[in-house]
Amino acid sequence: MKKINLLSLILLAFAFASCNDDFLEKLPKTDLTEDNAFTSYDNFKSFLWPCYAIFNDGTIGTSLASWGESGQYRSDMDAGYLESKYTSGFNRFAFQTVSSVASGNGWNFSNYVRRTNIMLSHLGNSSMTAAEKNHWRAVAYFFHSYWYIELVSRFGDVPWVNKVLKENDEEAYGPRIDRKIVADSIMQRLKWAEENIGNFKAKDGANTIDRDCILALISRFGLREGTWRKYHDMGEYEGYLQESVRASEILMKEYPTLYQGTDGQPASGYGEMWTTDDLSKVPGIILYKQYVPDLAQHNMCEIERTSSHYVEMNKNTVNLFLMKNGKPISNVSSGYHGDQTMYEEFRDRDPRLYHNVLPPYKVAAGTGPEGYRTWHFTSNPADREYIDIMGKNESCSNPGVGMKRLPDQNWGANLVPEIPRLGTGSFVSCRSGYYFWKNTDNWEHNFNNGALNVSDKPIFKIEEVLLNEAEAKYELGSFDQNVADLTINKLRDRAGVAKMIVADINETFDPNRGRWYPKDNTEGKLVDPILWEIRRERIVELMGEGFGFYDVRRWRMAPWFLNRPTLGIHVTKAKAQASGLTLYNPQTGQSDGKNGSLKEGYIFLFNNPITEGKGWLEKYYLYQIPTTEIVLNPELKQNPGWE
Repeated sequence: MKKINLLSLILLAFAFASCNDDFLEKLPKTDLTEDNAFTSYDNFKSFLWPCYAIFNDGTIGTSLASWGESGQYRSDMDAGYLESKYTSGFNRFAFQTVSSVASGNGWNFSNYVRRTNIMLSHLGNSSMTAAEKNHWRAVAYFFHSYWYIELVSRFGDVPWVNKVLKENDEEAYGPRIDRKIVADSIMQRLKWAEENIGNFKAKDGANTIDRDCILALISRFGLREGTWRKYHDMGEYEGYLQESVRASEILMKEYPTLYQGTDGQPASGYGEMWTTDDLSKVPGIILYKQYVPDLAQHNMCEIERTSSHYVEMNKNTVNLFLMKNGKPISNVSSGYHGDQTMYEEFRDRDPRLYHNVLPPYKVAAGTGPEGYRTWHFTSNPADREYIDIMGKNESCSNPGVGMKRLPDQNWGANLVPEIPRLGTGSFVSCRSGYYFWKNTDNWEHNFNNGALNVSDKPIFKIEEVLLNEAEAKYELGSFDQNVADLTINKLRDRAGVAKMIVADINETFDPNRGRWYPKDNTEGKLVDPILWEIRRERIVELMGEGFGFYDVRRWRMAPWFLNRPTLGIHVTKAKAQASGLTLYNPQTGQSDGKNGSLKEGYIFLFNNPITEGKGWLEKYYLYQIPTTEIVLNPELKQNPGWE
């Protein structure tokens, strides 16, 4: 049985304290305060414990604060990769329903910024050694930088607060600082932290902030800020990309092996990254959140087996997944089987698709009192194609055995006899037909009125670093076959997808590749063919992990992902109507309606927002500064378009 580590205890304690006001108001007099907290090594460690809650902060796209529509999937929903299954679940940016905010919106300098600054202000008075002081300065710099990366990504120019502010300090009511100055300050702090953090695992505990975590954050931030500056015409981007490459290559040497999985399924190492009991044993994991029975539990698996799971994929995103031969479906030599049925559409595709979207199948339910938990194959051999690929769920017992198995079941082990399961009312159903099940497995206990799941979840892992390296190298003009083999092809080898051959990628490799939109360019420009394949790999590998909205904004590709109709699987009109759905009419760009002329076609989900006079707005690239903040501090200037 896995042992609970420090990070899990910290997050659990913080969650308890944050939801229990009485607990906060009745601390014993011996508890830590600013006056007595800063003497010993353990005092500093305890004071920074609440900063680990940054990985639970619900305003961060990659946060583990919640799950489903309220968790990591939200960022990819905002990006247009995923959406809600309800007719009211249209994308808020595509249809311009993002409302003005008076407070919140992630504009916060009182949590991680203030706590780290308080700690830093007391380092000189402690009894620690110079090495120990440097260590805690480095850890504080990590958390301060992690939050500031979020602030810069959301708002651009922000105040730089690097000391404890009092109410009458001028800095508390100062202006926003140029993004470049803030970004440079973040990078300088992270590099100092990398060089000075100590090796104190014996004192700090396993799975805590160390040099590798700092390098992973440099890798992420360098790519994010460098590409933002490049595609938003801000200049001076190369240094950030070079830092991303430098940090990535250090980590690539330290984590040379990708997790291959244990379950024997295609791409099992990929799928098990989010459904494994103990990530401490998984190669390539840099930092993770641990869950333990009866102490720290979640319901990510359970929620995906109820009618309350709202998240589904759309056809536009499914089309991004390659064939197993490494070709896009629009490539003339891809061997794509078409999309007249979901079976054909999923056949010979990148197996990572099967770990994100519940594949099609059909079985016959058993008989007798336990018939709803037993099954047998139908008389049609075609119905079992993906059961044979993913592995057979022998008994539908709860908990069962293994990771992802077919046929699927709900939280109470009731059989799901057929996928696709169209509609919105029943468990494991969706409108598009592409049911999202990234966190589903067959071994965890599920209970509809409580959180019993204990699969660990990654925070930093080498797979993201490999993708950062590939993209940063391209942007610096140094991506070649050797880089592809060291990055993207390691991911493809594990997934069972043919290697990327850089020399084969030209203008015709994917005629339907994406576009990016320079400012005031409504038509957009086709993304370079090689860069598009690098970005495709990132989208697929990190699907559902919360990176989407950051990526489409820094690439200036949000209009391409959002300003188009949203469709589901291809079905007959009778099948659609039986589920209360309609078909998409390509001539009108809208729903065919109940009495339309179409006999078959793609399920209609949401209109093309452009036909409704909506669509992505330039102002959405940066968030609105809450209006209350500007009232309190007139020195703050609002972001363009939000005035």
